[in-house]
Amino acid sequence: MFLSVFDVFKIGIGPSSSHTMGPMTAARRFLDDLAAGNWPRAARARPAAIAVSLHGSLAFTGIGHGSDRAVILGLAGEDPKTVDPDAMDSIIAEIRETGRVTPPGHPGYRFRPAVDLVFDKQTPLPGHPNGLQFSAFDSDGQRLLRRVYYSIGGGFVVTAEELEAVRSASPAEADVPWPFADASEMLDMAKRSRLSIAAMKRANEEARLSRTTLDRQLDQVWSVMSGCIDRGLDQRGELPGGLRVKRRAAAIHDQLKDKWQRNEVDPLMANDWLSVFAMAVNEENAAGGRVVTAPTNGAAGVIPAVLRYATQFNAGTGDGAIRDFLLTAAAIGGIIKHRASISGAEVGCQGEVGSASAMAAAGLCAIMGGTPEQVENAAEIALEHHLGMTCDPVGGLVQIPCIERNAFGAVKAVTAASLALKGDGTHAVPLDACVETMRQTGQDMSEKYKETSLGGLAVNVVAC
Repeated sequence: MFLSVFDVFKIGIGPSSSHTMGPMTAARRFLDDLAAGNWPRAARARPAAIAVSLHGSLAFTGIGHGSDRAVILGLAGEDPKTVDPDAMDSIIAEIRETGRVTPPGHPGYRFRPAVDLVFDKQTPLPGHPNGLQFSAFDSDGQRLLRRVYYSIGGGFVVTAEELEAVRSASPAEADVPWPFADASEMLDMAKRSRLSIAAMKRANEEARLSRTTLDRQLDQVWSVMSGCIDRGLDQRGELPGGLRVKRRAAAIHDQLKDKWQRNEVDPLMANDWLSVFAMAVNEENAAGGRVVTAPTNGAAGVIPAVLRYATQFNAGTGDGAIRDFLLTAAAIGGIIKHRASISGAEVGCQGEVGSASAMAAAGLCAIMGGTPEQVENAAEIALEHHLGMTCDPVGGLVQIPCIERNAFGAVKAVTAASLALKGDGTHAVPLDACVETMRQTGQDMSEKYKETSLGGLAVNVVAC
């Protein structure tokens, strides 16, 4: 299976790729099945009503992550990439009031969110911790169609059959020039080809896209990331959800700009800039704004922060370097997703912020002149020092500790890149061993610490 850079970096909305973007996408897939008439031929009636149930982590933290809102919007025909964040509240309010969804190209269906959208905390679905079940009924209440989908992290949505195919597929089966399945193969191919990781990833992408299209879409990804930082640095007030968490990025940014204008030397300035960029993104994500999965929404601030830091403080970071950064980061993210997971509900936050930090470290190391061996080393250092990190969002919201955690992920990424660049690429722990350790650690981790808000900070900090 070939994992594109645009599978890793998806444009969507907050606060969660698995709990918001995924459910919205799943709802749209169910609409496609309805439009195709994929119910038993013997049924004479037509679908008249829809019901949905959320399971596992989606049931436990779906309210805080906006999963119910995402399902409603998806059944209204909205798409995570194109939905207008400013129009979402009115769309949802109308559906709650009328008890109907009327997506384009459909006759309309009864859907009463208060009745027909159930958070089922008792019945986990077998394929993945993030499960959704959709059903369509005729006017007599007879079920015509049932579909189960899994939101497996980073906005990916699959059926049970597709999930099995994803788990069994190998990048080596993909029809691309450099089908590396792990970091060892990646380094071997780089050595034989004398290409950088970014160049190999580009060649793989250009097997499907023209160079012009690839560059345009990469530029769009960075434009959305950068725009998200700018919006976050301009917003103040409280984040939604009830925890009364205040946005801090704008005030911190004001202080940094003031010091910058006065040419005031501050030994903490590098960390401060990285942190404020990351927090700006994740405050926007928490507010339901437009973000890019990198590789998830919960970790969406790390890569933009490191890349903005590079463009702001390194004059040599132009368009070409930005594209190489994203291509390199996506190569590392693809390996992690294939060999382990990027889902907090599956392996904890080590799979989200840990993966993002590894990807950012690799991207920065690459554009600072690192060899493929140094790039792999940078990714390993960053991931190693996130191993065991739990996902325990307070109140089921992507706010505490998620926003600050992205800031630390960005700082660790730069530190990892710097350490790798000071060496020659040789190191004791290969990236593949680190990724496998993350997979095993996630497998052993209690469900309390995997995006259920049943343990950790979520139970010890019950009021803010």
